[in-house]
Amino acid sequence: MQRHFNRGHVLKLMVMDGHGGGIGAAIIKGLRESIGNNIELLAVGTNSIATSRMMKAGANRGATGQNAVVWTSRRVGIIMGPIAILMANSMMGEMTESMACAISSSQAVKILLPLSLERINIVGVKGEPLPHLVDQAVAVVSDLMKDLDA
Repeated sequence: MQRHFNRGHVLKLMVMDGHGGGIGAAIIKGLRESIGNNIELLAVGTNSIATSRMMKAGANRGATGQNAVVWTSRRVGIIMGPIAILMANSMMGEMTESMACAISSSQAVKILLPLSLERINIVGVKGEPLPHLVDQAVAVVSDLMKDLDA
């Protein structure tokens, strides 16, 4: 299974968020602080405010909307965001069925933060604050990158 990352190539990672883009911005900031520029960060928002906030946090490129999600999710090695990006009609309807399907069907590794305002309870997950979840997610990406270098 090709995961869109190979030794010697810059890893492409898609960060997806909606509403105001705060979660995505925190992820991008954490990745930049930990990994630096050895990764290509693609900010994809359900709306322009979310995309803009993620761009300001340090993404290389950004795009907005359904087609951007569908197109980008096929071309990256890792997708990160809140768990709601897998749920059609989540984020007060910002996540379309096509967006959720594209992300869940992508061959990319998905690193999801268990944050959701939806009526979903994830059993066995301890309620951690956003900064702790971002640190854990960044550590997972760092470990994946170390595995590639080995």
